[in-house]
Formats: sequence, structure tokens, C-alpha cells
Amino acid sequence: MFAIAGVSGNTGSIVADALLAQGKKVRVVVRTAAKGDPWKAKGAEVAVAELHDQAALTAALAGMEGAYLLVPPDVTNAKVLESSVAIAKNLGASVSAAKMPHVVLLSSLGAHLATGTGPIQWLHVAEEALRASGAAVTAIRAGMFQENWGGSLSMLEKGLVPAFLPTDVDFPQVSTHDIGQVAAQALVVGGKGFNVIELLGPREYSWDDGANELARITGKPVKAQQFPLEGVVPTFTGFGMSTEMATLYREMFEGLIAGRVAQVAGATNTRVVRGHVGLDATLRTLLAGAAKP
Repeated sequence: MFAIAGVSGNTGSIVADALLAQGKKVRVVVRTAAKGDPWKAKGAEVAVAELHDQAALTAALAGMEGAYLLVPPDVTNAKVLESSVAIAKNLGASVSAAKMPHVVLLSSLGAHLATGTGPIQWLHVAEEALRASGAAVTAIRAGMFQENWGGSLSMLEKGLVPAFLPTDVDFPQVSTHDIGQVAAQALVVGGKGFNVIELLGPREYSWDDGANELARITGKPVKAQQFPLEGVVPTFTGFGMSTEMATLYREMFEGLIAGRVAQVAGATNTRVVRGHVGLDATLRTLLAGAAKP
């Protein structure tokens, strides 16, 4: 049986569905029993546990042959760094206490670095904590989520998509569907030691590429426009994000521009996997969802 966290979000739900479709036994880890009801209807077991609660999480992981774990975003938390680092460390402690044989962690490109990567730095902590847990670890260091383009569509009616990155530079971008599928496969295969999957999309994309795709889809002119990094914090806090989280996002953008948040060429026990979902398909899905009443 496999324990799956994050089933209320994009990637965990895909992992759980993929495993259930293969006839695997699944235990979903949710914050409240009500969140587990839809999964119980699908045939999954339900364990209620907060990821920062070591006793509850250890119990949820006990007896499992593998687990999919992540540090969920908490973008409104005024002390998000402290909270997320605590969760990252607790993942390792709980996996160790439960004597888990194998864990698949949703990580990120750039997680090999301890600092200078914004919110990715707590994924570095999570990787290290899990490496020390005694379990085999498969860290899926994913590129940027293609679904994050949903936040760039607010100015589409004006023919613009805003960016805080250079619009003509390609960056690794992968769909959450591909992340979930690769994670499910990694769980079934199992692991030994510490291994990294650098998970990318079918190819790299620039914001200009995305704007061109949107123009093709909508039949209207669309242009990507870069805004200065000084605008990150006021823009993101204006959307309800905490100042600390917005500041961390600015640091991540700086890391992407500087090339810190990137693949690690020639790294030991690391392989590159490319997903199948192109940015055009993800953009079509996002536009279809935005059009629903």
C-alpha cells in the first residue's frame, strides 16, 4: 500500500488516481476526514494527519511500502519559511519513525542549493531530512509548473501576459499531470539510496512562446511583457500573499535569471525525464477553466 499526501491539490490527486487505476492499494493523507470522503468512495484508505504533526504523520505512514510527500504552499503565512522548514524536517522524522522503505518527494530544480532560491530552500531541507531518515528517496526536482500560467492570464483581454522573467529566455516548465504520473511510476518501481529525477516538459518554453501559443488559441494578438523585479512584492501581496512569501518569490526569480535554479549537469544518481504535456495543452485547459461560470 502507498501513502499519498497532497491529494487535495494537483499532483497528489494525480498520483493517487494513477495508482488506483493500476489496482494498487492507496492510503490518502488528508487534513480532515471530510477531505478523504471522495477518496474513500474510490476505494482508498483515509488517514487524517497534519504534515507538521509527527505522531499523526508517523501513524499514517506506518506499514506503507512507499509514500508520496511534499511541502504544501502556504502563501498567506506571515512566517512561511519557519513553518515550511518545520514541515520539511518533520517529513524526515516521521519517515524515520515509521521505518518507511521508500519515499518520493516533490522537489524542485534548484533544491541542491541551501540558499538563494526563495521557497525552494525548504525543499533542500526536506531532501536532506529524508536522506537522513534511512529510507530510499526519489526526489522529483520539477521545473516550473505550467499551471502557474493561470496567474498570468489576468491581462489577456488587453493582449498582454506579464512576466518577471526575461520573455525571450527558455525555462523548464512541466505540467502537474506529468509530475503525478512520474511520481506514481517511481513509487511502483521503488528505490534504493538517494536518487534525483529532473522532470522537465517536452521542451523548454519562454514567455514569448507562451504568448504565441495564446495568440494561436484565441486568434488575437498577445504579447509577453517583462516587468521589473521591484514589482514582485507589491504585486503578490496585492493578491493576498504574505510579504515574506512574496519576498521569497522575488529571490526565486532572481535565482532563475542568474541560473541558480536550474538542472545540475552531470550530478550523481540523477536522470532527466521529460513529460508529455505541452504548454499549449495546458494553456487550453486553463483558458477553458477560466471561461466556466
